[in-house]
Amino acid sequence: MKYSLSLISLLLSGLVAVEGLSIFGDSQKVLGGGAVPGDNPLTFCQETHDDDLLTLEKVDLSPNPPKAGEPLYIKATGTLKRDITVDDNAIVDIVVKYGFIKLLSTQADLCEQIKNVDMECPIKKGPITIMKEVQLPKEIPPGKYNVHANAITTDADKKEKDHITCLEATVQFGG
Repeated sequence: MKYSLSLISLLLSGLVAVEGLSIFGDSQKVLGGGAVPGDNPLTFCQETHDDDLLTLEKVDLSPNPPKAGEPLYIKATGTLKRDITVDDNAIVDIVVKYGFIKLLSTQADLCEQIKNVDMECPIKKGPITIMKEVQLPKEIPPGKYNVHANAITTDADKKEKDHITCLEATVQFGG
């Protein structure tokens, strides 16, 4: 499961942080907000994401679809509208399902996860580029995976949480 948490965090946290379970395959279902630009199976969770702190410009995975036992190369670019600091208490809520079976439901500290992509908090406002190579385990079971990852700030001093970004993917891995 460390691979799942890490890969989702890379895409969200460096863009907002990960290094993990590669669940991305060759099948994509557009869920609500449209496809994330680039060669990837990601979609935005909602139709409107103009208020997100992170504007994702492009995410490329190579190979796409990834292959078990081989390296996955990730390149993601975006623009952060404001600094994200430790005081923001930024988190990433992640749910991974294998078909209808929930494999993982967790909440991760964004500033901890961002270290997996050689970044640290504060994450400075402006352009962000993440490049990461992840060695995928050959034991990844083939099948349909559903992923939902939502990154927000949870600063107690603010009345409202700031939405960083939310991504989803429904993919078929292997077989």
